[in-house]
Amino acid sequence: MSAQTSSPPRRRRAQRRLARGEVWAAYGFLLPNLIGFLIFTFVPVFAALIISLTNWDLLQPAKWVGIRNYLQLMQDPLFGQVLRNTAIYVVGTVPVQMTLALLVALALNQNLPGKLFFRTAFFMPVVASTVAVALVWRWIFNADFGLLNEALYALGVKQPPHWLSSTHWALPAIMIMSVWQQIGYSMVLFLAGLQGVPAHLHEAARIDGAGPVQRFFFITIPMLTPTTFFVMVISVINSFQVFDQALIMTEGGPANATNTIVFHIYRNAFQYFHMGYAAAMAWVLFGIIFVVTLVQFRYQQRWVHYG
Repeated sequence: MSAQTSSPPRRRRAQRRLARGEVWAAYGFLLPNLIGFLIFTFVPVFAALIISLTNWDLLQPAKWVGIRNYLQLMQDPLFGQVLRNTAIYVVGTVPVQMTLALLVALALNQNLPGKLFFRTAFFMPVVASTVAVALVWRWIFNADFGLLNEALYALGVKQPPHWLSSTHWALPAIMIMSVWQQIGYSMVLFLAGLQGVPAHLHEAARIDGAGPVQRFFFITIPMLTPTTFFVMVISVINSFQVFDQALIMTEGGPANATNTIVFHIYRNAFQYFHMGYAAAMAWVLFGIIFVVTLVQFRYQQRWVHYG
């Protein structure tokens, strides 16, 4: 009897030891990633916060100035223009590329000949170097011999825009290039979401007499809302950090028409050596992205349907 009564406690102790061993094993697997996060993310972010409170040019010792850099940002008209440019870029690219990516995903989700080729073709710009892509599009937008203006001439347009040298058209040109490059990434995510929509829902709706448009709006769209939410959050975050396109295609010009927040940070940090001012802008950008993302998560429950 005593052996029977003592067996369950021993079994529980063995289970607890096994559970502790699994916990330590999990920490062991996570440790390299945690160390990398601390060294390459947390420490630089904390260092940037300290630097944003100083006046430092990389050559002389840093001087503590408190929140002076942040106060200067609020009074800097150029930073206001940079914020507007970035906001226009985000608002102009995210909805367009998400809509086009969804349409492409819907087309390539059908049993069409050559769909694997077209899926690969649409995804190729994503894996291509942004610098190389920007150089190609810089040639396409060339006002004298660019492919786009030659096509406009052929269509009868007598005075096509001077894309990259115009304060009105330079930013839209960068937005067009960015939408073209980013469609493939969102398309893959939408394809995954579409393939996760249960087929029996469409079959039941078809039996009840629902047409393709009704099934799209009342089945496909609601079932895709988690994917749409994820694509929107990632796209907004990436769009706020646009940099390569402005650097390669226009260098922020003309007249700062394409100067974005990250490009402005780069210019102040590594061209003007205003490290404290650049770090303050980086933290302002972090705050903007954090607030926008927080708002998206706050209101997702109103339109995202899980399960």
